[in-house]
Amino acid sequence: MSDTESCSSPPAPEEHREPGSTSSSSGAVAVSEFDIEEHSTAVPARGPARPVPMPPEHNPRSKMALWLLVPAVVGLIWLVTTHAHAHPGPSAPMFWTQFFFVLAAILIGVRRGGVALGLIGGLGVAVLVLGFRMPPSEPPIAVMLIILAVVTASATLQVAGGLDFLVQLTEKLLRAHPKHVTLLAPFCSFFLTVCVGTGHAVYALFPVIADVALRTRIRPERPMAISSVAAQMGITASPVAAAVTTFLAFSAKTSHPVGLLDIIKITMPAGLIGVLAAALWSVNRGKDLDRDPEFLKHLEDPEFRKSLDVSVTTLDKKLPPKAKLSVLLFLAGVASIILLALDKDFFHLGMLPMVGKITVPLTTVVQIVMLAFGAFILFVSNVKAKDIASSSVFNAGMIAVISIFGIAWMSDTFVTGNQSFLVEKMRSMVHAYPWTFAIAMFCVSAFVKSQAATLTVMIPFGVALNLPTTLMMGLLPASYAYFFFCFYPSDLAAINMDRTGTTHIGKYLLNHSFMIPGLIGVGVSTTVAYLLSRAFF
Repeated sequence: MSDTESCSSPPAPEEHREPGSTSSSSGAVAVSEFDIEEHSTAVPARGPARPVPMPPEHNPRSKMALWLLVPAVVGLIWLVTTHAHAHPGPSAPMFWTQFFFVLAAILIGVRRGGVALGLIGGLGVAVLVLGFRMPPSEPPIAVMLIILAVVTASATLQVAGGLDFLVQLTEKLLRAHPKHVTLLAPFCSFFLTVCVGTGHAVYALFPVIADVALRTRIRPERPMAISSVAAQMGITASPVAAAVTTFLAFSAKTSHPVGLLDIIKITMPAGLIGVLAAALWSVNRGKDLDRDPEFLKHLEDPEFRKSLDVSVTTLDKKLPPKAKLSVLLFLAGVASIILLALDKDFFHLGMLPMVGKITVPLTTVVQIVMLAFGAFILFVSNVKAKDIASSSVFNAGMIAVISIFGIAWMSDTFVTGNQSFLVEKMRSMVHAYPWTFAIAMFCVSAFVKSQAATLTVMIPFGVALNLPTTLMMGLLPASYAYFFFCFYPSDLAAINMDRTGTTHIGKYLLNHSFMIPGLIGVGVSTTVAYLLSRAFF
């Protein structure tokens, strides 16, 4: 939901892709849906299909080593817990054993992909509670319910044709100003995410961005890479994104909760400034196509030249008659949430009912409003319920819910059980250098590959360290770092949809097209958000 972000691991990318190597076989690509469960885009190609690589055969020795590792882990847990019972109180061996166990569970879950992260997180809870004898924490029920409500409304919008309508509007803008595609495209993908709450909507834009750049002989890598990054940066600025609602739900449990408008007024300008900085850097990156020797060499291939001549557009796609109305209804739902948040924080008109002496929490309001407006879209557009349940957005959201369920429960159990040790060892450093919390969050995100899941892991750490909620809010943009290893499906989709091959994964894995735009965008937006949070709060 990204934030219907999925935490699964996509197929391993090629070590290096020469310009044109993919486009000659796949031709022009147009995407309207994506397969989140397998974590690769469902790309209907207009040329010959690429051969599907066969999975490697499993090594029997690796399986045997894995099963031999199980009794070793059990023995280690028994040894550490025995020592802990003999020496009660905070224990460094106990903490580090549990820490590496939790880290290993996360890495295995990411490697397995899909709902495996949630299932292995649940296994981690079982080991922590039954093996290490730690008290289980409460699972993040409010976070999961918010994601379910927003995902259901977004999936209804997709089936009604609303997402396709937004993509067509974006294409009209880009084709009207093709020479400025490097500056316009990332802002289009950013605001598309802000509107619908998921960065996965950008898949349908990639073929259009690449085609507009190619027609004007602009190096497609320039707008493609920053557009992929900007789509994920928009998550922390969206009122209905899972990451924002996750932070909102956690902050409600603290002594100094923040409101939805507090978050957006920090993350929106910070995100826009970060996208602008990365886009300005991207304007002149790499060589122009008519001066790129690799591209010119590939132009000598007739098949390659033929693949570039295929036009890609969404403007000829016929939309359902109520597509526009579905977009208006969805945006009306988002506006209603903002209006109710404004009333709660500023107007005090009593639009929200009171339960005793307490106003209905905004986290509950988000669930109510999004389900209600999802129903409005259902009735107006007359879409089938089974189509909603089988849509790609709905599948992505369900995977996100299961992933967050397991991983958040495991990490919160670990943090709660070791709270005294964490506070004792880390409080002085984090309080002296609060920006170090952003670095820790960035590192976690690089592996977890979900901003909502990253926050569910890191916010309990921040609470245990007594970090102010406003400080953590100012570091929210640092929860996006899964561009670092270039394994996220939106990055892989951008590579595959650039028919010229200029958007690529480097020979040394980290020297890929998204690294510098991502570092600039996240670095600038985090700095701006931190300064704004200090200024406002």
